[in-house]
Amino acid sequence: MDQSLNNISSLLSELTEIGIALSSEKDHNRLLELILVKAMDITNSDGGTLYISNKNSLEFEILHNRSLGIHIGGTSGKEISLPSISLFDAKGNKNNQMVAAHAVNSEKTINIKDAYTNTDFDFSGTRTFDKKMGYRSTSFLTVPMANHEHDIIGVLQLINSIDKTTNEIVAFSALDQQLIESLASQAAVTITNQTLIESQRKLFDSFIQLIATAIDEKSPYTAGHCRRVPAITEMLANATNEINKGPLGNFFMSDTEMYELSVAAWLHDCGKITTPEYVVDKATKLETIFDRINLVHTRFEILKRDAVIDALKLILKKDMNYDDIDQALKEDASLQSVLVELEKEKKEIEKYNIGGESLLDFDKKRIQEISKRKYKDSGHNKIPLLNSEEVENLKISRGTLNDTERQIINNHVTVTIKMLESLPYPKHLKNVPEFAGCHHEKMDGTGYPNQLNGEQMSIPARMIAIADIFEALTAGDRPYKKGMLLSQALKILGRMKVEKHIDPDLFDVFMNQKIYLKYANEYLSKDQIDEINLRDIPGYEPLIDK
Repeated sequence: MDQSLNNISSLLSELTEIGIALSSEKDHNRLLELILVKAMDITNSDGGTLYISNKNSLEFEILHNRSLGIHIGGTSGKEISLPSISLFDAKGNKNNQMVAAHAVNSEKTINIKDAYTNTDFDFSGTRTFDKKMGYRSTSFLTVPMANHEHDIIGVLQLINSIDKTTNEIVAFSALDQQLIESLASQAAVTITNQTLIESQRKLFDSFIQLIATAIDEKSPYTAGHCRRVPAITEMLANATNEINKGPLGNFFMSDTEMYELSVAAWLHDCGKITTPEYVVDKATKLETIFDRINLVHTRFEILKRDAVIDALKLILKKDMNYDDIDQALKEDASLQSVLVELEKEKKEIEKYNIGGESLLDFDKKRIQEISKRKYKDSGHNKIPLLNSEEVENLKISRGTLNDTERQIINNHVTVTIKMLESLPYPKHLKNVPEFAGCHHEKMDGTGYPNQLNGEQMSIPARMIAIADIFEALTAGDRPYKKGMLLSQALKILGRMKVEKHIDPDLFDVFMNQKIYLKYANEYLSKDQIDEINLRDIPGYEPLIDK
């Protein structure tokens, strides 16, 4: 009797330990595997199957048979090709012929001593399997898994309980049934909770991607940026995890940390949702609501018109025949020189109106010189060809934004940080604001908005910074430039390493693991992917073994 009580106590203790193990397992496949294997262990079963309910049917998830060496589904990596078990027949009646289906429909455990003598259920499929495998499926214990809301989420079925003393197949005992029913109940609650958590995660992921899509859709010129930055970030993070040489050879991020980084990468520009479209969409330096280059064109045409009028006045003073005026204008060297010069200056302003990566001092002086030309308005007042605001915009050295507009754009990071810090994160996402909010900071402390240096930024935050820069350099949907050639983008990125703007160790991983090429093959147009000579890339150094 004492021995029997000891056995029961041991089994109950094991059941408690299993419950703890189930609640701590996060991986769905490993969870299902753990449920089935532990149930087989408790009852010393030779075989077992776990089904999951899918609307009106039961789907095979895992199948184990120890003596036959069969393990499919679950963590095996082998897909189960067995057909699902319908809970209803063609007429909509409950399917009570199949034991697993009946367990669900009746919400009761079914304990069968010998399937070959049982006449209540259809075991023809079992007999076919046995004949093929040289096996005998005798005792069955089929337990519906009902959660705390009394929803049946699946079925746990055990086959052939083995007597530990005689090694013979025996029926599942009443104690076996009670233990497995308890385990099935725990398992059902755990699976339900995990499914709920996974559903919440999917909802959360969908929501952050919705925000990213909204930001991209806000401007046709940045469409895809919020989707491409996470792609580069993930590639760089995976490469850093895999590499075993160089300063980051021992750096590693867990799956949870990788997910946290992914969330941050998706949300790194969420503050742009408050940025005015006229700034985000500014395609040229003179653009506001419209591109003011058209006004400049009109002014040049006025200057040309006035030059022609002045020439005509001189011609008329010479009492020339009106039939010869057109020819006289064409032959007027002074007029033609003025018209050529005006057309040249117009083309120059058109060129300066397009944003680029740099503007020389000579170009700025030239803009100032051209701006001094004056045309007459309707009141015959002399007006400068370009006003001071237009001159300052044309002198923009990089891109198309002036200082005020640049501040508006830069403010999106401050807004991003403010938005993200306002959210009640679970523990595993607490670093999202820091990861996302540092993508415009620089290693030397000259970035924005907080002028953080490298030591004040985490490695994941520095990953997003590199991803953001590389995506911007190679993007083909910017309003002020075409997507760069891959070699050109890498040279700029390399100079940023040399100038201590980006993490040098991550740049080395980016180059040595050819992240740039992997990304280019997936996201860039073919005409952007040119030959890369690594010796031409500033700051490039091959990684060496530690």
